Amino acid sequence: MTWTLLGSVTRPATAAAGAALALVIASAPATAQKAEPCIAGSWELSGPIAHTGAAVRMGVETAVDEINEAGGILGQKLRVIAYDDQGEPSRAVDNTRRIGERDNCIVMIGGFRTPNALAIRPVLTEIGLPWMGVISAGTRVIEWESGTNEWMFRTSMKDRWVAPFLLERALDRSKSKKVGLMYEATGWGQGAVPDIEAAAKAKNVSLVGKETFNLKDQDLSAQLIRLRDAGADTLIYWGVDPEAQAMLRSMDRIGWKPTIVSAWGISAKLGETAGALSDGVLVAGTFAWTGKLDPRAEKVWQRMKTKFNLDNPGQLVLPSGTANAYDAIYIIAEALKIAGSYDRTKLRDALYKVKYDGIITKYDPAFEKTAERHDSILPSHYKLLAYHKGYLTPIEQTPYAKPTN
Repeated sequence: MTWTLLGSVTRPATAAAGAALALVIASAPATAQKAEPCIAGSWELSGPIAHTGAAVRMGVETAVDEINEAGGILGQKLRVIAYDDQGEPSRAVDNTRRIGERDNCIVMIGGFRTPNALAIRPVLTEIGLPWMGVISAGTRVIEWESGTNEWMFRTSMKDRWVAPFLLERALDRSKSKKVGLMYEATGWGQGAVPDIEAAAKAKNVSLVGKETFNLKDQDLSAQLIRLRDAGADTLIYWGVDPEAQAMLRSMDRIGWKPTIVSAWGISAKLGETAGALSDGVLVAGTFAWTGKLDPRAEKVWQRMKTKFNLDNPGQLVLPSGTANAYDAIYIIAEALKIAGSYDRTKLRDALYKVKYDGIITKYDPAFEKTAERHDSILPSHYKLLAYHKGYLTPIEQTPYAKPTN
């Protein structure tokens, strides 16, 4: 497999350089029919959430290695190109144009941040570039509030489905049935609020409080005190690792330890940074590499273990994201076989015809021609994981398997 790692697209420093870049881009067809056999990503490969890009890379590389060793697809070996967007939407937009126009890749693989996926929606439509999300779970990534989504697909969780899943688990573990919400002030966090509220309405319950925070906030004590004083004994958390650590340390300072049920923005990295404070935090997911695996998943793990020099599956910091990425590549491969050529429109149309047994689930079919079913992993395959002794583990293998109320 060929792995090309490049920095994000940067603005040319001179007018001449700008003209040269414009000439290169202009020479590439905006809606190229014959695309290259490259799978490209705009991922978070540096900065505080670089581990998320690494998690996607592991799943993508492993699947591509297997496919290429078996002869490739349609007589050609697949090539992987990755650009670093550092979690910034503007960089993701630039990278998307480069992938679709200059590199002319057949498909793009999404990264971690929902705001990035939201930012590239019009670019993907303009270029006609199929996109496969493997982590970012925002509902509006797939189910657009206006316009028609023709090019964005996802092998991941969806917040509209995650919300009732988390609320049900939160209520199961709440002695008082008083649940609060903590969410980040981004397109992802804010977009989840109506999903949670709709889930609560369906359960005929009300959240006792909703508190938000900004990225890089270090002290969340004020928000937590308000939720504590409102009577919450269980919190739904919608955020990522750095702020989750800040939240746990703030809880420790104010002497309050509610049950936390989280969307999957947090990873096994939290077990390293927060230590014992993370024990008992529950997280939604689609797959766990720890415990007994079926023969195929075990073979995949052994390959990753060797390739990435890992000691144990607990080191896969985003276990679900890595598994999603692995299955997504095989879904794309099956669609290319059906399409019969490296044609983006034919690939998109073929995705609706794919039936494939993955390591997460059986995709039958992977997608349907409705806005709702541009997501391939259904809620029936969602799982609950728990932090235990620093590792993100299937809840059944931890002391937190049964609600205590």
